[in-house]
This record gives sequence, C-alpha cells and structure tokens, in this order.
Amino acid sequence: MENTPLREQILEQIIRKSSLKQKVFDSTFSAMNLLKETLLEVASELDDALEGKLDRRVRLEYRDRGKYEAQLQVANDLLIFQMHTDVFVFPSDHPVWKSRSVSEDRTRAYCGVINIYNFLSDSFKLNRNADEGYLIGRIFINREGHYFVEGKEQHSLRAESFGEKEIERDTLIPILEDAVHYALDFDPLMPPYEEFKRVTVDQFNSKMDNSKFVTGKRLGYDFDTTDI
Repeated sequence: MENTPLREQILEQIIRKSSLKQKVFDSTFSAMNLLKETLLEVASELDDALEGKLDRRVRLEYRDRGKYEAQLQVANDLLIFQMHTDVFVFPSDHPVWKSRSVSEDRTRAYCGVINIYNFLSDSFKLNRNADEGYLIGRIFINREGHYFVEGKEQHSLRAESFGEKEIERDTLIPILEDAVHYALDFDPLMPPYEEFKRVTVDQFNSKMDNSKFVTGKRLGYDFDTTDI
C-alpha cells in the first residue's frame, strides 16, 4: 500500500524524535556516569579531611546503586542521585524557553534529568519503607551536554542561561556541595502532636515492620518549593 502524506509525516516524526531522544538519553547517561565518578572523588576527599575528627559510627560513604542510581551517605543524611530514563520537554511558561540557546533551536529544550533526593539514612537501615524523602534538586541535560539546575539553595547555572556551559567535573562539584550543604542544614522537625496522638496495638506488636511509624524531615509540615 502506498504511503499517504500523513503516514509520511508520521514516519519522518518517528525518525526525527527517536534520534533526538536517543541522543539526549546518551548525553544524560554520560553525565550520570561522570556524576558517579565525581561523587566517589568528593566522598573520598571529605573522608580524608574528617579523618580522626569524628566518631567512627558517623559514616561518610559513597555507594553505586546500579546503572541509574548512586548514593552518598553523610552522617544521618542520605542523598540519592537518580537518572530518569525518559526524555522530557518543558511547559510553555518555563524560563528555559527564554534562553538564547533554545530560542535558536527548540530541540535543545528536550532534556534528560538526574533527580537528587534527601532521605534519613535510618529509613533505609531500618527498612522504614513508608518514610518520606524530599526532592531537593534536579539536573537537566540536553543532547549537547548543556545543563541547568533547579533545586533548594542551588547556586549553579539557571534555566535562563541554559546552553552556556556543558556539564563536566568542575560544574558538578558545586552542585554536589550545594546538595550536601542543604541536606545537612535541613534538620528534621518534631511532627505536630495531632499527627501521632492515636496509634494502634498492631503498630506496636508488628516487630518486623518498622514502616508503620512514618518519619520524615518535614512530616506534617509543608515542604516549601518557592526557592526552586
């Protein structure tokens, strides 16, 4: 059967979009691997600098969690860096569209993302599966390796300057340092009394299930995102 004009458009779109998204994925995956190397290096440097200054029970440790994840434990905080395997484009009102790079070529707005989450380390150690973590940062990377950052107290490249720098070791270090600094300064608040005034017998008798008591740094409080 002969291709119709619409079918030709569909085929062309499949070729163009799939090629673009594959390039974005490859670029983001490269950035994730570079981030893992940088995390290991930063963890080692911090560990050396803290030698003999901390109780041995206080841990500072890097761990590769698989192809798309890595973690850094700093004392009671756990930072998890997770690469999403999908490719995204931004809504029409996002500031990324105001950058010179994207105004010149709209396909540059297709990005992969590496999310930065902050958990309490005991949530994983004690298998408290219902505990809450917080998204404190996101690194966006396009097919050219250009990046920008959104996040709590992130001072690195913003969306309006997207396209000015490529992601590399020297650009990752301040992103990681900002994330660690924020996590350490983001102390758990005592949950409101009303949140825990009732408990069940089952919550106390289920010795093997710690997840029934939910914990989080801002449990019962709003997590403000106005500075992202």
